[in-house]
Amino acid sequence: MSVPELTALLLFCTAMSFSPGPNTTLSTALAANLGLRRALRFCFAVPTGWTLLMLASGLGLGALITGVPALRWGVTLLGVAYMLWLAWKLSRAGQLAEVDSARLNVTFWQGVGLQFVNIKAWMLALTLSAGWVVNAAGQPAANPGERLAIICAVMMLFAFTSNFVYAVLGSLLRQWLAQGSRLLWFNRALALVLVVTAVWMLTL
Repeated sequence: MSVPELTALLLFCTAMSFSPGPNTTLSTALAANLGLRRALRFCFAVPTGWTLLMLASGLGLGALITGVPALRWGVTLLGVAYMLWLAWKLSRAGQLAEVDSARLNVTFWQGVGLQFVNIKAWMLALTLSAGWVVNAAGQPAANPGERLAIICAVMMLFAFTSNFVYAVLGSLLRQWLAQGSRLLWFNRALALVLVVTAVWMLTL
């Protein structure tokens, strides 16, 4: 992979990884409600799930899902339903004690699975495959396996870093949010972000 291609890849991954979305929203929410240590498993789950998704996309599964309307809508609706469910749980958590009793608790494998029901993530994986694994003629570029490995490594780094940064921000707010009804309104604001994201996914 040439230096210009790698530079373009890094810029693209920076923009996509650090922009707000369901993953970064959940990282913030988990750290603010449960603490940074409890949010770390989700921060590790995101790059794990995304790498598996990218490999699946590179093997052709992404094109199949986005190319078959029934499969595409199935993935989209599953993702929307899961995010709305998380938003509902999050919007009802007003005290840290309530959160610690498992009202909001995303396991590592749920975090991995979330990547596979996010149509935005599939489209991102396809964009990366089309832009850096195949050439302008639609044929595999030189060393496609090496290019796919580089993309996966870069995205793993960016996916973890972006979610960790958001989690750190959430954990820094933890003590301030514990006062009065601040946590409830904070959670409701993040729940609204999830709802808006879910609705936006329906328009893709």
